Amino acid sequence: MTRAIVVGFRPTNSGSDALALGVRLARSAGAHLHVVTVLPREGALSAAVPPERSYETHIQKQARTWLRDAAGRIPAGVSHSGHVRLGESFAEGLVEAAEEFGAGLIVVGAANGGLFGYHRIGSVASELLHSSPVPVALAPAGLARGIDADTDVSRVTAAIGTRPGADVLLDAAVRLAAMTDSGLRLISLVPFDVPAGLGTGAMRLVDDALGEDVLARASDALPEGVDAELEHAPGATVEEAVARLAWKPGEMLIVGSSRLAQPRRLFLGSTAAKMLHVLPVPMIVVPRTSHDPLADAPEKGERAATTITTDTERGADA
Repeated sequence: MTRAIVVGFRPTNSGSDALALGVRLARSAGAHLHVVTVLPREGALSAAVPPERSYETHIQKQARTWLRDAAGRIPAGVSHSGHVRLGESFAEGLVEAAEEFGAGLIVVGAANGGLFGYHRIGSVASELLHSSPVPVALAPAGLARGIDADTDVSRVTAAIGTRPGADVLLDAAVRLAAMTDSGLRLISLVPFDVPAGLGTGAMRLVDDALGEDVLARASDALPEGVDAELEHAPGATVEEAVARLAWKPGEMLIVGSSRLAQPRRLFLGSTAAKMLHVLPVPMIVVPRTSHDPLADAPEKGERAATTITTDTERGADA
Protein backbone atom coordinates (compact mmCIF):
# COMPACT_ATOMS: atom_id res chain seq x y z
CA MET A 1 0.00 0.00 0.00
CA THR A 2 1.28 3.42 -0.88
CA ARG A 3 2.47 5.36 2.12
CA ALA A 4 1.15 8.85 2.70
CA ILE A 5 1.14 11.64 5.27
CA VAL A 6 -1.92 12.82 7.21
CA VAL A 7 -1.89 16.45 8.38
CA GLY A 8 -4.33 17.60 11.02
CA PHE A 9 -5.51 21.01 9.80
CA ARG A 10 -7.48 23.78 11.44
CA PRO A 11 -7.63 27.46 10.39
CA THR A 12 -5.20 28.44 13.15
CA ASN A 13 -1.49 29.14 13.48
CA SER A 14 -1.08 25.59 14.76
CA GLY A 15 -2.84 24.22 11.69
CA SER A 16 -0.63 26.31 9.42
CA ASP A 17 2.49 24.99 11.15
CA ALA A 18 1.32 21.39 10.74
CA LEU A 19 0.59 22.02 7.06
CA ALA A 20 4.03 23.57 6.52
CA LEU A 21 5.74 20.57 8.12
CA GLY A 22 3.58 18.14 6.16
CA VAL A 23 4.49 19.92 2.91
CA ARG A 24 8.18 19.80 3.82
CA LEU A 25 8.06 16.07 4.44
CA ALA A 26 5.86 15.24 1.46
CA ARG A 27 7.97 17.31 -0.92
CA SER A 28 11.23 15.87 0.37
CA ALA A 29 10.03 12.26 0.41
CA GLY A 30 7.73 12.34 -2.61
CA ALA A 31 4.77 11.25 -0.48
CA HIS A 32 1.09 12.04 -0.93
CA LEU A 33 -0.30 14.61 1.52
CA HIS A 34 -3.77 14.09 3.01
CA VAL A 35 -4.95 17.31 4.65
CA VAL A 36 -7.64 16.35 7.16
CA THR A 37 -9.95 18.44 9.29
CA VAL A 38 -12.10 16.65 11.87
CA LEU A 39 -15.58 17.69 12.95
CA PRO A 40 -17.49 16.28 15.93
CA ARG A 41 -19.74 13.32 15.26
CA GLU A 42 -23.49 13.82 15.67
CA GLY A 43 -24.21 13.68 19.39
CA ALA A 44 -20.75 14.95 20.32
CA LEU A 45 -21.79 18.58 19.86
CA SER A 46 -22.41 20.62 22.98
CA ALA A 47 -25.92 21.15 24.28
CA ALA A 48 -25.60 24.82 23.31
CA VAL A 49 -25.28 23.81 19.66
CA PRO A 50 -27.90 21.17 18.79
CA PRO A 51 -26.83 18.78 16.02
CA GLU A 52 -29.40 20.04 13.55
CA ARG A 53 -28.98 19.21 9.86
CA SER A 54 -28.68 22.92 8.95
CA TYR A 55 -25.85 23.34 11.43
CA GLU A 56 -24.06 20.21 10.21
CA THR A 57 -24.36 21.43 6.64
CA HIS A 58 -22.96 24.82 7.63
CA ILE A 59 -19.90 23.51 9.47
CA GLN A 60 -19.10 20.99 6.74
CA LYS A 61 -19.32 23.76 4.15
CA GLN A 62 -17.03 25.88 6.31
CA ALA A 63 -14.60 22.98 6.70
CA ARG A 64 -14.41 22.53 2.92
CA THR A 65 -13.60 26.24 2.65
CA TRP A 66 -10.73 25.74 5.13
CA LEU A 67 -9.41 22.86 3.06
CA ARG A 68 -9.52 24.87 -0.16
CA ASP A 69 -7.54 27.59 1.59
CA ALA A 70 -5.02 24.99 2.77
CA ALA A 71 -4.73 23.55 -0.74
CA GLY A 72 -3.90 27.02 -2.03
CA ARG A 73 -0.80 27.07 0.20
CA ILE A 74 0.57 23.75 -1.06
CA PRO A 75 3.25 24.16 -3.75
CA ALA A 76 2.81 22.75 -7.22
CA GLY A 77 4.29 19.29 -7.53
CA VAL A 78 3.16 18.09 -4.09
CA SER A 79 0.43 15.47 -4.54
CA HIS A 80 -2.35 16.24 -2.06
CA SER A 81 -6.02 15.89 -1.21
CA GLY A 82 -8.33 17.36 1.42
CA HIS A 83 -10.80 15.49 3.61
CA VAL A 84 -13.48 16.33 6.16
CA ARG A 85 -13.93 13.59 8.73
CA LEU A 86 -16.16 13.07 11.76
CA GLY A 87 -14.77 11.80 15.06
CA GLU A 88 -15.33 11.66 18.78
CA SER A 89 -12.15 13.74 19.00
CA PHE A 90 -9.80 15.45 16.56
CA ALA A 91 -7.06 12.93 17.37
CA GLU A 92 -9.37 9.95 16.85
CA GLY A 93 -10.39 11.32 13.47
CA LEU A 94 -6.75 11.67 12.42
CA VAL A 95 -5.92 8.11 13.48
CA GLU A 96 -8.92 6.77 11.57
CA ALA A 97 -7.85 8.77 8.50
CA ALA A 98 -4.28 7.45 8.77
CA GLU A 99 -5.57 3.88 8.90
CA GLU A 100 -7.93 4.50 5.97
CA PHE A 101 -5.22 6.00 3.76
CA GLY A 102 -2.44 3.65 4.87
CA ALA A 103 -0.48 6.66 6.09
CA GLY A 104 2.91 6.23 7.72
CA LEU A 105 2.85 9.55 9.58
CA ILE A 106 0.44 11.96 11.30
CA VAL A 107 1.49 15.62 11.53
CA VAL A 108 0.13 18.14 14.05
CA GLY A 109 1.14 21.58 15.28
CA ALA A 110 1.92 23.02 18.69
CA ALA A 111 -0.79 24.23 21.04
CA ASN A 112 -1.70 27.90 20.88
CA GLY A 113 0.36 30.07 23.17
CA GLY A 114 3.67 28.27 22.64
CA LEU A 115 6.91 30.22 22.32
CA PHE A 116 7.83 30.98 18.73
CA GLY A 117 10.10 28.25 17.39
CA TYR A 118 9.43 25.78 20.21
CA HIS A 119 6.93 23.07 21.15
CA ARG A 120 3.86 23.16 23.36
CA ILE A 121 1.81 19.99 23.60
CA GLY A 122 -1.93 20.51 23.33
CA SER A 123 -4.81 18.10 23.82
CA VAL A 124 -4.72 16.71 20.25
CA ALA A 125 -0.97 16.05 20.26
CA SER A 126 -1.14 14.62 23.78
CA GLU A 127 -3.86 12.15 22.81
CA LEU A 128 -1.95 11.10 19.70
CA LEU A 129 1.31 10.71 21.62
CA HIS A 130 -0.36 8.31 24.02
CA SER A 131 -2.35 6.22 21.57
CA SER A 132 -1.35 6.51 17.91
CA PRO A 133 -0.41 3.29 16.08
CA VAL A 134 1.68 5.27 13.56
CA PRO A 135 4.52 7.78 14.07
CA VAL A 136 3.53 11.34 14.95
CA ALA A 137 5.40 14.44 13.76
CA LEU A 138 5.20 17.60 15.89
CA ALA A 139 5.71 21.03 14.35
CA PRO A 140 7.14 23.77 16.58
CA ALA A 141 5.14 26.98 16.96
CA GLY A 142 5.72 29.45 14.15
CA LEU A 143 7.18 26.97 11.66
CA ALA A 144 4.96 28.30 8.86
CA ARG A 145 6.18 31.86 9.54
CA GLY A 146 9.87 31.00 10.02
CA ILE A 147 12.61 32.03 7.61
CA ASP A 148 13.19 28.37 6.69
CA ALA A 149 9.50 27.50 6.20
CA ASP A 150 10.14 26.46 2.59
CA THR A 151 13.30 24.48 3.36
CA ASP A 152 13.32 20.77 2.53
CA VAL A 153 14.42 18.18 5.10
CA SER A 154 18.17 18.77 5.43
CA ARG A 155 19.17 16.25 8.09
CA VAL A 156 17.57 13.56 10.24
CA THR A 157 18.89 13.31 13.79
CA ALA A 158 18.13 10.14 15.75
CA ALA A 159 18.40 10.13 19.54
CA ILE A 160 19.91 6.71 20.29
CA GLY A 161 19.90 5.12 23.75
CA THR A 162 20.03 1.64 25.22
CA ARG A 163 16.33 0.96 25.79
CA PRO A 164 14.25 -1.54 23.78
CA GLY A 165 13.18 -0.23 20.39
CA ALA A 166 16.51 1.37 19.45
CA ASP A 167 16.80 -0.88 16.39
CA VAL A 168 13.35 0.15 15.14
CA LEU A 169 14.24 3.80 15.68
CA LEU A 170 17.51 3.44 13.78
CA ASP A 171 15.77 1.71 10.86
CA ALA A 172 13.15 4.46 10.72
CA ALA A 173 15.79 7.20 10.80
CA VAL A 174 17.85 5.56 8.04
CA ARG A 175 14.81 5.15 5.81
CA LEU A 176 13.59 8.70 6.37
CA ALA A 177 17.05 10.13 5.63
CA ALA A 178 17.31 8.05 2.46
CA MET A 179 13.83 8.95 1.22
CA THR A 180 14.34 12.66 1.83
CA ASP A 181 17.89 12.58 0.44
CA SER A 182 19.15 14.23 3.62
CA GLY A 183 22.00 13.74 6.05
CA LEU A 184 21.84 11.44 9.08
CA ARG A 185 23.14 12.21 12.58
CA LEU A 186 23.12 9.86 15.55
CA ILE A 187 23.30 11.41 19.00
CA SER A 188 23.93 9.50 22.22
CA LEU A 189 21.39 9.81 25.02
CA VAL A 190 22.98 7.04 27.08
CA PRO A 191 23.41 9.19 30.24
CA PHE A 192 19.65 9.69 30.41
CA ASP A 193 18.90 5.96 30.21
CA VAL A 194 20.53 5.37 33.60
CA PRO A 195 18.54 5.15 36.86
CA ALA A 196 17.18 8.38 38.30
CA GLY A 197 19.24 9.95 41.04
CA LEU A 198 22.62 9.12 39.56
CA GLY A 199 24.99 12.07 40.04
CA THR A 200 26.43 14.15 37.22
CA GLY A 201 29.88 12.63 37.64
CA ALA A 202 28.50 9.09 37.40
CA MET A 203 26.46 10.05 34.36
CA ARG A 204 29.60 11.26 32.63
CA LEU A 205 31.34 7.97 33.40
CA VAL A 206 28.39 6.08 31.94
CA ASP A 207 28.52 8.26 28.84
CA ASP A 208 32.25 7.66 28.42
CA ALA A 209 31.89 3.92 28.99
CA LEU A 210 28.74 3.21 26.99
CA GLY A 211 28.05 6.23 24.81
CA GLU A 212 30.81 5.56 22.32
CA ASP A 213 29.90 1.87 22.22
CA VAL A 214 26.21 2.59 21.55
CA LEU A 215 27.06 5.00 18.75
CA ALA A 216 29.61 2.58 17.29
CA ARG A 217 27.12 -0.31 17.31
CA ALA A 218 24.45 1.88 15.75
CA SER A 219 26.91 2.98 13.08
CA ASP A 220 27.86 -0.63 12.38
CA ALA A 221 24.17 -1.49 11.96
CA LEU A 222 23.72 1.08 9.18
CA PRO A 223 23.10 -0.37 5.72
CA GLU A 224 26.05 -0.51 3.36
CA GLY A 225 26.73 2.86 1.79
CA VAL A 226 24.90 4.82 4.52
CA ASP A 227 27.08 7.10 6.63
CA ALA A 228 26.08 9.07 9.69
CA GLU A 229 27.58 11.75 11.87
CA LEU A 230 28.12 10.53 15.44
CA GLU A 231 27.73 13.01 18.27
CA HIS A 232 27.33 13.04 22.04
CA ALA A 233 24.72 15.25 23.69
CA PRO A 234 26.66 16.30 26.82
CA GLY A 235 24.87 17.94 29.71
CA ALA A 236 23.70 17.43 33.26
CA THR A 237 20.07 17.32 32.13
CA VAL A 238 18.19 16.35 28.99
CA GLU A 239 17.23 19.98 28.43
CA GLU A 240 20.82 21.14 28.75
CA ALA A 241 22.09 18.45 26.40
CA VAL A 242 19.53 19.24 23.69
CA ALA A 243 20.02 22.99 24.04
CA ARG A 244 23.75 22.57 23.36
CA LEU A 245 23.23 20.74 20.08
CA ALA A 246 23.54 22.63 16.81
CA TRP A 247 20.57 22.36 14.46
CA LYS A 248 20.38 22.98 10.72
CA PRO A 249 17.46 24.68 8.97
CA GLY A 250 15.10 21.92 7.85
CA GLU A 251 16.41 19.38 10.38
CA MET A 252 14.18 16.74 12.01
CA LEU A 253 14.66 14.90 15.31
CA ILE A 254 13.36 11.34 15.52
CA VAL A 255 12.91 9.57 18.85
CA GLY A 256 11.37 6.32 20.07
CA SER A 257 8.35 6.09 22.33
CA SER A 258 8.53 5.00 25.94
CA ARG A 259 9.26 1.41 26.93
CA LEU A 260 5.88 1.59 28.71
CA ALA A 261 4.05 1.83 25.39
CA GLN A 262 1.94 -1.10 24.25
CA PRO A 263 3.13 -2.82 21.06
CA ARG A 264 2.51 -0.68 17.97
CA ARG A 265 1.32 2.23 20.08
CA LEU A 266 2.97 5.47 21.10
CA PHE A 267 3.58 6.63 24.62
CA LEU A 268 5.66 9.77 25.06
CA GLY A 269 8.41 9.03 27.55
CA SER A 270 9.80 11.49 30.08
CA THR A 271 13.07 11.99 28.17
CA ALA A 272 11.31 12.96 24.94
CA ALA A 273 8.88 15.19 26.84
CA LYS A 274 11.79 17.06 28.42
CA MET A 275 13.49 17.44 25.06
CA LEU A 276 10.41 19.15 23.66
CA HIS A 277 10.80 22.03 26.13
CA VAL A 278 13.98 23.25 24.41
CA LEU A 279 13.80 21.65 20.96
CA PRO A 280 13.73 24.21 18.10
CA VAL A 281 13.09 21.69 15.28
CA PRO A 282 10.25 19.26 14.45
CA MET A 283 10.18 15.96 16.32
CA ILE A 284 8.93 12.59 15.05
CA VAL A 285 7.98 10.01 17.68
CA VAL A 286 8.07 6.37 16.51
CA PRO A 287 6.28 3.42 18.18
CA ARG A 288 8.71 0.79 19.49
CA THR A 289 7.42 -1.84 17.07
CA SER A 290 6.45 0.56 14.31
CA HIS A 291 6.81 0.21 10.60
CA ASP A 292 9.06 2.83 9.05
CA PRO A 293 7.66 6.33 8.56
CA LEU A 294 6.69 6.98 4.95
CA ALA A 295 7.48 3.42 3.88
CA ASP A 296 6.59 2.69 0.26
CA ALA A 297 5.98 6.36 -0.60
CA PRO A 298 5.47 7.12 -4.29
CA GLU A 299 8.40 8.21 -6.40
CA LYS A 300 9.29 11.88 -6.42
CA GLY A 301 7.76 13.77 -9.28
CA GLU A 302 4.47 11.86 -9.23
CA ARG A 303 1.74 14.04 -10.69
CA ALA A 304 0.08 16.19 -8.04
CA ALA A 305 -3.62 15.73 -7.42
CA THR A 306 -6.10 17.82 -5.47
CA THR A 307 -9.37 16.45 -4.12
CA ILE A 308 -11.62 17.34 -1.22
CA THR A 309 -13.98 14.74 0.22
CA THR A 310 -16.39 14.75 3.12
CA ASP A 311 -18.17 12.06 5.09
CA THR A 312 -21.52 13.04 3.64
CA GLU A 313 -20.14 12.64 0.13
CA ARG A 314 -18.48 9.31 0.88
CA GLY A 315 -21.16 7.72 3.01
CA ALA A 316 -20.55 6.13 6.40
CA ASP A 317 -16.93 5.03 5.99
CA ALA A 318 -15.38 8.05 7.74
